[in-house]
Amino acid sequence: MLTRKQLELLNFINKRLNEDGVSPSFDEMKDALDLRSKSGIHRLITALEERGFIRRLAHRARAIEVLKLPEAQEPARSTGFTPSVIEGRKPAPPAPRDARPIEAVHALELPVMGRIAAGVPIEAISEVSHHVAVPGSMLTGNSAHYALEVHGDSMIEAGINDGDIVVIREQTTAENGDIVVALIADSEATLKRFHRRGKMIALEAANPAYQTRMLRDDQVRVQGRLVGLIRSY
Repeated sequence: MLTRKQLELLNFINKRLNEDGVSPSFDEMKDALDLRSKSGIHRLITALEERGFIRRLAHRARAIEVLKLPEAQEPARSTGFTPSVIEGRKPAPPAPRDARPIEAVHALELPVMGRIAAGVPIEAISEVSHHVAVPGSMLTGNSAHYALEVHGDSMIEAGINDGDIVVIREQTTAENGDIVVALIADSEATLKRFHRRGKMIALEAANPAYQTRMLRDDQVRVQGRLVGLIRSY
């Protein structure tokens, strides 16, 4: 069974192949599905390929072949198809004895202060681009919090992908091993794992393709610590 986004992407690719004879580009797919980054399209394409719905042709640009459609939608191959949603749900089972009512989820809106590099450092960030709703349970203590959109893949092995939104607690100190927003020489900001080594600060990536950056402690100012992550598919 495919997810809604997988169905939408399969539908879009099939429709474009029928209309133009050429599969859409990753940018066109990203815009059609209203995703923040192409990394989400990569994951959807891989899932569709693993399930045998599409095949990517090697050494050819924009070469995707639709091998099959979901059985209920096979007849629509020549004109595209529209996924249908089955309404209704099974009756809820009786609540266990002594069960307590579920409280409404408490959420707060945080400012998204632009993009943060999880790769080569980029310019420091200081302007609000938009706001995002964050579960209150993700926010710690009485400290101020803000959010940043991740740009790059240097923290991918820590589960942080390009396009993710990271929730940051404002603080100026960090423990070894914390993932922090580090301001370098008051001009560059980056998201890295923090380690203090004597009078030096190591900013470590979570991707072997990137080297650890060693800086004097007076060159690095901690701007906050990672406390949560939000991902859109």
